[in-house]
Amino acid sequence: MHIGNIPVGNGAPLVLIGGPCVIESETHVIAMAGAIAAIARRVGIPYVFKASFDKANRTSVASFRGPGITDGLTALTHVKETHGVPILTDIHEPHQAAVASQVADVLQVPAFLCRQTDLLVAAGNAGRPVNLKKGQFLAPADMQHAIAKVTGTGNDQVFVTERGTSFGYHNLVVDIRAFPQLRKLDVPVVFDVTHSLQLPGAGNGITDGQPEYIHPLAAAGVAAGVDGVFLEIHDNPAQAKSDGQNALALDHLEPLLERLLRIDVAARL
Repeated sequence: MHIGNIPVGNGAPLVLIGGPCVIESETHVIAMAGAIAAIARRVGIPYVFKASFDKANRTSVASFRGPGITDGLTALTHVKETHGVPILTDIHEPHQAAVASQVADVLQVPAFLCRQTDLLVAAGNAGRPVNLKKGQFLAPADMQHAIAKVTGTGNDQVFVTERGTSFGYHNLVVDIRAFPQLRKLDVPVVFDVTHSLQLPGAGNGITDGQPEYIHPLAAAGVAAGVDGVFLEIHDNPAQAKSDGQNALALDHLEPLLERLLRIDVAARL
């Protein structure tokens, strides 16, 4: 499959999907996309920009959700026009699929919603590639049914993203066996490293996280043969309006990507 002109899976080069969790402002996402794209070019990794116009699943009703679909898609349009990078963004309701597909190169179904039939069918019918986040409550093989809901629309441009599995209260774990198990579903597999390091609800109304483990977890996933890595990246995680507790600091991105590409080369031998 392809995201824009970027091949994903089936032996294609490792892909980076990354950006801030949520659109904080148009100025910020344009700056972040440019900075990340420049690093990706230097390192030599294909890059897809990710940011959400709405985070409808925040822990607290008081948390920042984003600018909404109209202003958010305008900002993402300007990111594409400025930097020429493909765009990935979330949808939460079926009616958003057709609208978001006018801008986004990939429609992403959040993990909590990966069994919502109407949403998956609408995403498939929009005609764009679809990224299905694996629910924290699902075994890898269970994603075959979510995939079938999308491909049943005639859209076979689907990939699955692993983002950790619930393990007790306020914790997620990544089972490395999930990567080869997901590969058996005959779709590209991406590893969402930073969301896998969330501590859901552990921050008294916000999600906490363990960003100190981004590097080893990403390395393990690439060694296991994933087709892409998904990273929430922020220039100042401490001030991020969403998921700063588990985001990768922008100045840590380049050395991480250089390491991951070396691991990817070795894993393909």
